[in-house]
Amino acid sequence: MSLLDPHDDLRTWIIKVIRDFCEGPQNTLQNEANERAWDEPLVGFARGDDPLFQAYKEYVGPYHWTPWEIFTKAFPGSDVKPDALTVICWVLPHTDVTKADNRKESEYPAERWARSRIFGEQFNEKLRKHVVDALVEKGYRAVAPSLFPQWEMKESERYVYSSNWSERHAAYASGLGTFGLCGGLITLKGKAVRVGAVVACIQVPHTPRPYTTHHAYCLFYARGKCDKCMTRCPTDAITQTGNDKLKCIEYLSKTGAYVRDNYGFQGYGCGLCQTGVPCESRIPQELKNGSP
Repeated sequence: MSLLDPHDDLRTWIIKVIRDFCEGPQNTLQNEANERAWDEPLVGFARGDDPLFQAYKEYVGPYHWTPWEIFTKAFPGSDVKPDALTVICWVLPHTDVTKADNRKESEYPAERWARSRIFGEQFNEKLRKHVVDALVEKGYRAVAPSLFPQWEMKESERYVYSSNWSERHAAYASGLGTFGLCGGLITLKGKAVRVGAVVACIQVPHTPRPYTTHHAYCLFYARGKCDKCMTRCPTDAITQTGNDKLKCIEYLSKTGAYVRDNYGFQGYGCGLCQTGVPCESRIPQELKNGSP
């Protein structure tokens, strides 16, 4: 593809929209020093007709949206075809100081981590809206699935809980990372991240997936030699069979009182399995080629 291809120019523009917003004043932990919540984001793109999205639907349940389904919910009567859509995804990495703080903890989240979970995610919501608004202003229809009124978590026979749109799975489809034993997304900038996504009626080059399996970047699955996230979990929710979501959610709900009493704001968090592990800030060195 020529460097002058308008589709490639649009891709470059979208990346700039995301990165410029992350450089702005709203990217903050809202602490006394007004520190940044997130480092420079990673950005990836997936085709709206990527077979992975249909596979997710078949694997998770009929309620799980494909890009076409959420787009046509947002724009009823649209005659758009799946191949006219692009899924835009980004990964927001925690800052080094936030990760260093949380690495020292063994039971409750560090203050910066808890602030990232609350105020950093509030920024992520603003980023989703900003990307949608920027695309609309340029004449492209777009929707942020996780902000759509019908987005919801559901009880799942297979997964205990699952949602009708997963930004982490959209990021996997967009070439941004693979899943670890704890269920977190391991990216080029590690697992200590949050994710966002927008579906738009645009045509841009998709991001190649440099991996062939959904566990390619996890040392436990790829080499059978790491259990660090298991030992980091304060509630024994992570075992060799994966993450017990009920235990995890129950523990998270208990951290609210600690955050309130010790940090002085309403929040919660944990993230211990995302810090102090080999994949905290990178893909483990021996797995960088993406192949187990």
